[in-house]
Amino acid sequence: MMAQSMLFLFFVLVKSCFGRIFTAPEQLTTTSYDFIVVGAGTAGCVIASRLSENPSATVLLIEAGVSDNGTDSAVLSTPFLAAQAVGTIFDWNYTTTSQVGLNGRTMPYPRGFVLGGSSSINSMVYARGPSEDWDRIATTSGDDGWSWNNLQQFIFKNERHAPAWNNRSNVGEYNPKVHGHGPLMTSLTANPSELDHRVINTTAELADEFPFNLDLNSGDGLGFGWLQSTIGDSARSSSATAYLHPALNSRSNLDLLLNTQVMNLISTGGAATTLNGVRASQSETAANFTFTAAKEVILSAGTIGTPQILMLSGVGPKEELEKFDITTLVDAPDVGRNMQDQPIFFLQWAANGDTLFSFLNDPDAINAALAQYEQNKTGLAASSIVFNTIGFLRLPDNSSLLENGDPSSGPHAAHYQISFIDTFNGNGNQVAPTDGNWISGSVVLISPTSRGSINLTSSSAFDHPLIDPSFFTTSFDIGTAIEAVKTLQTFLAASAFDGFIGSPVTNLTTDAQIEAYVRAAAVTIKHCVSTAKISKANETGGVVGPHLQVKGVDGVRVVDASIFPFTVGGFPQAEVYIVAERAASLIKETWSL
Repeated sequence: MMAQSMLFLFFVLVKSCFGRIFTAPEQLTTTSYDFIVVGAGTAGCVIASRLSENPSATVLLIEAGVSDNGTDSAVLSTPFLAAQAVGTIFDWNYTTTSQVGLNGRTMPYPRGFVLGGSSSINSMVYARGPSEDWDRIATTSGDDGWSWNNLQQFIFKNERHAPAWNNRSNVGEYNPKVHGHGPLMTSLTANPSELDHRVINTTAELADEFPFNLDLNSGDGLGFGWLQSTIGDSARSSSATAYLHPALNSRSNLDLLLNTQVMNLISTGGAATTLNGVRASQSETAANFTFTAAKEVILSAGTIGTPQILMLSGVGPKEELEKFDITTLVDAPDVGRNMQDQPIFFLQWAANGDTLFSFLNDPDAINAALAQYEQNKTGLAASSIVFNTIGFLRLPDNSSLLENGDPSSGPHAAHYQISFIDTFNGNGNQVAPTDGNWISGSVVLISPTSRGSINLTSSSAFDHPLIDPSFFTTSFDIGTAIEAVKTLQTFLAASAFDGFIGSPVTNLTTDAQIEAYVRAAAVTIKHCVSTAKISKANETGGVVGPHLQVKGVDGVRVVDASIFPFTVGGFPQAEVYIVAERAASLIKETWSL
């Protein structure tokens, strides 16, 4: 009998050490917390994890989407299946407005609807961007704490390099000195391709034009190098796997509420501009629940969700709110404005050597690789294999496209990016060949000057907003894309590709042909930012101040990609992790945690 009692006590004590996971608001045993984090995405998981490190702080994390370890979750964790999460239950499945610069096309606009947010469904690229990006954020915000040098502690706290599953030597492919000791794992491919080696050989052949960069996470934002992916222990390393689940598995002061949409922020006492509460529900017709934060609400709903929730809370452009009879609490014209995104398109060439094309078009080979992965987490499915090399480039200093100013953050920051894909990667409805060997090149516009917006469609949080990235609506953007295509063609004409590169699928020889191709082919690379941008504390413009607190209200901080004042020169997930680490530190300092 005593043994049974001791066993029962053991299970009670173990359970009390774990965070609690709820799938409906009515299951929660309290409605009051020190901190409420809205959105369990890339930033939200970091914030919830770091704040709950102090056992005296109670934290509620609310996620509209689903768990990352439930039904069909292999599509999230298996590196080979990474791209297949788009368009599934793990995606918000947004759609853009008609894009004037893309021949009137609309397009899917993927964002993560799952624990980990877009870090759970993205292409797993980890690139922090050039140091000048961060120094420009410091200047824009008036806070030197955002400078590259001052962020090193948070960079090292976030990420660590991990070996590929086969422990392949990657000496000379990255710089271990610029990697840290954090929970997020990054790695290089386990299976370099012939294409990869030819790319690197070209950087030796044409070093002046296409220099090799040992580590694109070093703060040096230009050149060609090996791509680093958020993969460790043969699986995707996301904000959920690196930060949230370890916290839930070890702390009792963290509650997670899934499948629940935050409708708006409200005042639950005190001044009307003290937004210390959230209203949440599971559907348009379900009951509403109110939760109160004794200290802060941290809004981490992303570049689309954050401005939508702010506007539904009465914080936004007055004329926009009045359209839907929303009472204006703070007339904040920049909420939902200044949206920037990076378009991407692909070009293809026949290849005379081995590529992944035949493997990717052989169901038996794919099934065998997935079976091997399921058995022992090894093989082609356990690592990045499709694209492993990437380059960040600038326009020439004397380019006429720069006559009206340089939109990049500095002379060592890129205007565009090209990468190399070891198979046929089509655009939209482009029909892929059925045999042969093929490679593709992608072009990404890194520093666009086009500006879009997020606008409401109703006063309901359950209605998707209007998403208008406004792609290719300036001469700089289309001109830079044209120059990038020419650069890619020059790169592949290097002698390192002799005997390997065959004919292009589409022969583009004039500017007019390239422009027509780009407008017909480009889509989003899913790097939207700037809809709640940071600015100096004493400036009337912007949405958040230097410490990410929403201007004009008390009790609310924004921590996600919406705060960036411009597109980033790397890949946003890396930058968001860094922002979230510093933001967590700022919050702890504010409340002496």
